[in-house]
Amino acid sequence: MTSGSSDVVRTRLWREGRLELEDFPLEEISDRLQEHGALVWLDLCEPNHDLLLQLAGELALDPHAVEDAIASGERPKATRHATHTFVTAYATHLETGGDQQVDALKSRLHISRVSAFVLPGGIVTVRSDTGFDMDQVVQRWEDDADLLKLGSGALLHGLLDVIVDGHFETVQLMDDAIESLEDGLFDDLAVTREIQQRTYRVRKELVELRRVILPMREVVNAVQRHHSDDKGHNTELDGWYADLYDHVLRVSEWTESLRDMVTTVFETNLSLQDARLNTVMKKLTGWAAIIAVPTAVTGWFGQNVAYPGFGRSSGLLASTIVIVGLATALYVMFRRRGWI
Repeated sequence: MTSGSSDVVRTRLWREGRLELEDFPLEEISDRLQEHGALVWLDLCEPNHDLLLQLAGELALDPHAVEDAIASGERPKATRHATHTFVTAYATHLETGGDQQVDALKSRLHISRVSAFVLPGGIVTVRSDTGFDMDQVVQRWEDDADLLKLGSGALLHGLLDVIVDGHFETVQLMDDAIESLEDGLFDDLAVTREIQQRTYRVRKELVELRRVILPMREVVNAVQRHHSDDKGHNTELDGWYADLYDHVLRVSEWTESLRDMVTTVFETNLSLQDARLNTVMKKLTGWAAIIAVPTAVTGWFGQNVAYPGFGRSSGLLASTIVIVGLATALYVMFRRRGWI
């Protein structure tokens, strides 16, 4: 079995928690997995279908799981097979600094799928693209090197832990974005159309985010259950997975609360628009009433009939006093009521 490019394949071998071998040929993977006390990791990024089929035949991987690893639109899940456990999860990343109006409707959320075949002697990870950096996972494994003595379950825990931490970072950025929207709602200088576009974008991003975060509860729960069902499983990992499950619950609940918050922002924006429209109508009505006074007075004095002061300067003075007096009275009354 040969890989199409050495750039898309990474391999590592640990023994008793210590790194013993790195970047060994892909052709040796099955032999390394059979070595006593060895813990092996194989990473494939954007592998072609033929390579995966060859790997499946050599490692006795379930063909349905292999198809799920490269098919599009698969939901996060954990499935137990005869020789391995298959896990699919999605890493997330949210771009920042893209609040320009030209990008107001473009989603900033990037999602990368990571699948894993968990074998008794190691783990095979398959990435759909380069959006998820496996160096973070390798660093997590190195930080908890003693945990690697517990087998392939420790490798899977490190992978899922990094993915869930990424979910936390994404949700935090979404929370900040919603707070920014809330601040803009009551800013008289804010552009209403821009707030509407940004709100729509955040709602769309949250829908995408919920699709990959909420199923993680089932994924981690299933992994815990499969791990417990293994004969002679090491109970030391149970606490680590319980902590991971708690993190998944927290990020899921946070995501749900953000959906309620952005819905509230959307509804509040509509209410504020109605309130601003009412304020404008009040001002227009007030000024229209004030303007109607001189119109009515001059119209009356401009009639072709005799009236008090007709043809005399006292009539002009009287009409001026009436106009100024009534207009001033209306202005003061409307001003006190906040209409103008």
